[in-house]
Amino acid sequence: MNRPLVLILAAVMLDAIGIGLIFPILPALLRDVTHTAQIATLFGIMLALYSAMQFLFSPVLGVLSDRFGRRPILLLSLAGAATDYVLMAVAPELWMLVLGRAIAGITSANMAVATAYITDISPEKDRARRFGYFHAMFGVGFIIGPILGGLLGDFWVRAPFVAAAVLNGLNFALALFLLPESRAGDRNGRFEWRALNPFIPLRWALTFRALVPMMAIFAIMNFVGTMYGTVWALFGEDKFGWNGLAIGLSLGTFGFFHAGAQAFLTGPAVKWMGERWALVAGMGFEIIALVTLGLTSEGWVVFAMAPLFALGGIGMPALQSLTTSQVGADKQGQLQGVLASLVSLAAVFGPLFFGLSYFLVRPGWPGSIWIIGAAIYLLALPLILSVKRRDPASTQLDRL
Repeated sequence: MNRPLVLILAAVMLDAIGIGLIFPILPALLRDVTHTAQIATLFGIMLALYSAMQFLFSPVLGVLSDRFGRRPILLLSLAGAATDYVLMAVAPELWMLVLGRAIAGITSANMAVATAYITDISPEKDRARRFGYFHAMFGVGFIIGPILGGLLGDFWVRAPFVAAAVLNGLNFALALFLLPESRAGDRNGRFEWRALNPFIPLRWALTFRALVPMMAIFAIMNFVGTMYGTVWALFGEDKFGWNGLAIGLSLGTFGFFHAGAQAFLTGPAVKWMGERWALVAGMGFEIIALVTLGLTSEGWVVFAMAPLFALGGIGMPALQSLTTSQVGADKQGQLQGVLASLVSLAAVFGPLFFGLSYFLVRPGWPGSIWIIGAAIYLLALPLILSVKRRDPASTQLDRL
């Protein structure tokens, strides 16, 4: 594994830890600042604001990284994130926290730049495997972050924000002194301010006939992916009578196997089956696991299904690799920005949909929420079977 890849993966993991640090303690901080326990609506607004900012700014950062290079945009976003966490660590007023979450959403859009960086330094045959590493490192960071955040938050409610600021400062130093540029950008190109309109990259992506079904698959997979965070804990409590420890152990087991599968199985699976069939296989494994989870009445089955759920994780890196083959090297940042924007859109509407759905099915058959997720996944199957790898040079012929 080459040094730039190791460094960008380390940066991704540190970034994920910094993001994950905040989630367990944000409700407590809101109660501390507002001096009220009724913060459910406010907490929902804060989460939606974070995702909305990601949606708007992921394409913008992607476009800027195509124009000015990956490294300066990455450095700018990391510096902004470190400053933001310092602000939130000392903020005495609610409006400062709201502003801080908006800035955090903007700076977290740098994941689009990180995925574009990996695309730049990876031959096409290695991209699926390396995107697997990317998702695995992000997953590991998101396992470590909430645990560390919970421990620090018990000591002092603002301590996780201080820790997140330190991690982002370390990340900034890592990128500044060690991370080389992967693509210098077009220094002689003319920059137009209209390029900062976040909807222009989306409109650009929709002009590629071969890219449209892949974007739809990407949106569906991420939409269903929000189901786990939305109803997992509620389902565990309702169906199995789990306490916090059991829920935490189940999530930790899920995360451990998922990260392992993405890191170590994606590359061999794509080499053996190709990206499209690896995507089909991953979705098939996950659908089987979801249906089993929906039908079971025993809590131990959830833990037994963790490896099967994990095998579903090979699908997303395979899809990302397929998607990058549709556009040229000069537009990878813009493409990754559009994909990251779709992730954020799913994060806004997915929890609303699955939260309401679970509220409706909970009295009769709470496990049917997983059947609903599997059914939505099946909508993507005809689209998956229609896609194939294309030569980026030929995509101009495929525009609508």
